[in-house]
Amino acid sequence: MSAFRTLRVLAAALPAAVLAVALLPADGARAADRTVAGGRLDWSVKASFQRYVTGPVAEGGWTLRGGASTAGESQFRFHSASGSYDPADGALQAGFRGGVRFTGHPKPDGTKELDLTISNPTVRVTAGGSGSLRADLRSRAKGSGKVTESRQVPLASLDLSGVDMRGGGTPLTLANVPAKLTAEGAESFAGYYPAGTALDPVSLSADVRAAGGAGRTPGGAGDDEGGASGSPRQAAVRGKFTDAAVDWGVRRTFREYVTGPVARGRWQLSGGARDGGAAYRFPAGTGRYDLAKGELDAEFGGTVRFTGKHLDTALSGVSVRVRDRSGTLSADGTPLVTFPVKALKPGAARDGLLRVTEAPAELTADGAEFFGGVYAKGTDMAPVSLAVALTEDAELPALPDIGTAPSASASPSASVSARPAAADPDAGTAETAASGSGAALPVALTAASLAVLGGVFWYLRGRRHVRTAAAVPTSVTHPDPDRDSAANSKEQQPE
Repeated sequence: MSAFRTLRVLAAALPAAVLAVALLPADGARAADRTVAGGRLDWSVKASFQRYVTGPVAEGGWTLRGGASTAGESQFRFHSASGSYDPADGALQAGFRGGVRFTGHPKPDGTKELDLTISNPTVRVTAGGSGSLRADLRSRAKGSGKVTESRQVPLASLDLSGVDMRGGGTPLTLANVPAKLTAEGAESFAGYYPAGTALDPVSLSADVRAAGGAGRTPGGAGDDEGGASGSPRQAAVRGKFTDAAVDWGVRRTFREYVTGPVARGRWQLSGGARDGGAAYRFPAGTGRYDLAKGELDAEFGGTVRFTGKHLDTALSGVSVRVRDRSGTLSADGTPLVTFPVKALKPGAARDGLLRVTEAPAELTADGAEFFGGVYAKGTDMAPVSLAVALTEDAELPALPDIGTAPSASASPSASVSARPAAADPDAGTAETAASGSGAALPVALTAASLAVLGGVFWYLRGRRHVRTAAAVPTSVTHPDPDRDSAANSKEQQPE
């Protein structure tokens, strides 16, 4: 959670968010069903619940699962939409992947009294226009501690009043849809809220295509092209490879900082790099390997450039070197992070594919300098995943598919103003679009905080170089741009 979040509490509220559905003209005749293939769903669940979980009473936190990521400061991003859409009557079913686990109220035995996991949300809209959000839920009951797991529970009802879902093209976009907790959701929510409680609004973007038509390849640039058919061949102990990819997300809080209310920036992809939400994929890897010695050298294509206020830094010329069961990921020759590698040995390849999955990464001394001293050497960074095709028929794993970003210039065929959402009694926040993805973010800063930040950024501006990321205020002792400071909260229970 974010240190910047504590800066919101004295801000005046902005006007209510606008509910809009961007429905581009359908090409050709209105076919019966279209396939949903790729996209993202952004949802905070409930901002006050997040603050409660991380506050001094619950003393907890949240973790992401299954490739889920964050969008801005408070929204969770679920990925890889699949399902169907009928442009004739507006019926939609879009299922997303990934999850978030909330834990809090630690007990002497090490368990947590609060333990709730929400994963794989699905948005359903009927031909009549009623909408719902379902999800897989795992929760621990208050008091008894009984753990229950349920699949696709109708968690929230969605208010689509005034929105015509018919005639949509791609991407199909819904923004800031009001949501209310259902009776089933309240029960699975461990009783923290009654049915009818206003949850945070839901936004989604889904790629749609004609049923049976060619879709985007899930793995994107890293996928094997024209591989041999038949049974996979056994990988050699040593040799060259021409198909590999490395996935790295830098650090979750760094990405949130880039698109947040201070930097107000974005990232740009080029050279085949892809955004998987929680990580960026650098494709087209080539190099050499020796499983007998446990060695690998790989170079990858693609560039990710981060820009914003006093911020301009790029990751390019990405390479990976493995020696003595340790890997080093570098950018333009600068070693950024190190990570453990256990898979690099004879017989480790499966179906011709050598994989390192979400290996924990630590920042190097050079990496700390690369990021302008924002993080200290040894700081935990985003995990590293590596996939190397050692045979022609091996296929690289798919990257989470967050779909096509909605076009800001597209003219929606339907746009209505939503009723003001019920305010969180403890929020005191404002909603505004501040992320590069267009997600609504709470962004209010006190005048005093702005003054501190401004002075620090003028200092940083004088010492930055072309690859240095602007930092958080040096007055913050923790080097994380998005440190959670919810301990200042006085909440006694979620509202």
